[in-house]
Amino acid sequence: MFYCYILYSPKLDKFYIGSTSLEPLERLGRHLNEYYGNNKFTAKTKDWELFFSIECSSKGQAQKVERHIKRMKSKVYLKNIRKYPDISIKLLEKYKYPS
Repeated sequence: MFYCYILYSPKLDKFYIGSTSLEPLERLGRHLNEYYGNNKFTAKTKDWELFFSIECSSKGQAQKVERHIKRMKSKVYLKNIRKYPDISIKLLEKYKYPS
């Protein structure tokens, strides 16, 4: 399984969007433990929490959903993606790969 995930830091009031083949909570743990290095964006604080995740059918789909969300550049969009499940359903349909 692959995922697109969104982390939120209350201290920074910032979001981080990524994609992974790991379970989102496992990926969060890696960010919190500076697994990816201490110069990375998520190393700036230790209060990251999993805000939202979308289960995708392929790595490519997860990456396209991630890029779509990043292009929106909107905190309102990020909050709405969690509030309105139809948004994530439409994203998965839009970036669905043929079987």
